[in-house]
Amino acid sequence: MKLNNSEKLKQKAQDLIPGLAHTFSKAPYSYVDGVYPSYVKSANGSHVTDVDGNEFIDYVLGLGPIILGYNYPTVNEAIMNALKEGITFPMPHYLELELAELLCSVVPTAEMVKFTKTGSDAVTAAIRAARAITGRDKIAYCGGGGVWHDWFIISTSRGLGVPKFNRELIKVFQYNKIETLQQIFEQNKGQIAAVCIEPVVYESPTKTFLKDVQNLASENGAILIFDEVVTGFRLSLGGAQQHFEIKPDMSCFGKAMGNGMPLGAVTGKKEHMKIFHEIFYSTTYAGEILSLAAGKATIITLKEKNVNSYLWNKGIELKTKFQKIIQNLDLPVEVIGLPHRLGLLVKDNSGVDSLLLKSILYQECIERGVMFGPGSVLHTFSHNSDDTKKTINVFTDAAEILKKSLDSGDPTKFLHGKQMKPVLKFPV
Repeated sequence: MKLNNSEKLKQKAQDLIPGLAHTFSKAPYSYVDGVYPSYVKSANGSHVTDVDGNEFIDYVLGLGPIILGYNYPTVNEAIMNALKEGITFPMPHYLELELAELLCSVVPTAEMVKFTKTGSDAVTAAIRAARAITGRDKIAYCGGGGVWHDWFIISTSRGLGVPKFNRELIKVFQYNKIETLQQIFEQNKGQIAAVCIEPVVYESPTKTFLKDVQNLASENGAILIFDEVVTGFRLSLGGAQQHFEIKPDMSCFGKAMGNGMPLGAVTGKKEHMKIFHEIFYSTTYAGEILSLAAGKATIITLKEKNVNSYLWNKGIELKTKFQKIIQNLDLPVEVIGLPHRLGLLVKDNSGVDSLLLKSILYQECIERGVMFGPGSVLHTFSHNSDDTKKTINVFTDAAEILKKSLDSGDPTKFLHGKQMKPVLKFPV
């Protein structure tokens, strides 16, 4: 596999783009640098093609936004039709109402909608709303991260430039350990504005955990916010709240909502959403209609084609077959997560997570035409049986190389590029 054009562009970027990319998780150091391509040229369906003409089955999907597939015809057509009317206007466009009505019809707790451009913006807007409603400042948070604004980022290793007082305002509790949230409320009586939780990352909630979180928030006068940026429209059409039958006060969406177009939303009960008339969350591009058209087309397609069932079944198939390969080779690798969003934990012989060994596994996959990334293993409605068959074959070969590297006693000899680097640590 040649990467000549990728390498040339990467060298050029050294002088033009800080950190080589506008998203940390897309930068060369988040992959196996020197083995993975650094630049993509195009994508279609479930495949991406880099600037050197190498084609890969993609399980990164732009870090999650692609749910139907790249260049999905129905979504592209909706965007092109919207473009004939314009892009951004001096007043609201009717598509804002159409998409808001659609969201309220599929999301169980949605009574009103405020559009954003990203999921991170949506969560931050909800936090601002909760603080305005309650008159309190502190936030209890539980999740995998992914909200890149001051109120949250101060709790990570990338908190440089954020005022230090923010650290005192965020209290992190542990998933499936309700006592850690109870302790936060006990130690901060009358001070918690919101409980913001990603309802599921990889670990499934215990039978009562999410309900207990809801009850604690209610009993203490805090707003319950579901961060559905990843789970929204992917776990089920109505998100994790539909799947787990829990009713948060407010919910935040992004990622898959527009199949790649920049679009997010805050939804919730009218009694809470009306605060957006008072607080300043106002952005020029929230009503940009190319993204709204994409969102409408995406959600209608998800609904009409029963996409979520397809994704669920595809995830079960991948997880089952990956696990069988791992067990046959007796590898210290674990496939985690619900079928809509899988994760691969790669450990050394002592049971410690190893980015070196993960880098070896991923390098062997990319060299054979299958792309896994620094985060979740995701799939789309466009991933077909041929993709799955090739992926399983490639994963088998890569797992065998990983086994050899472990048996050798010196896995570093098997790494062809640079070891993957984490973007940040959370919490610090």
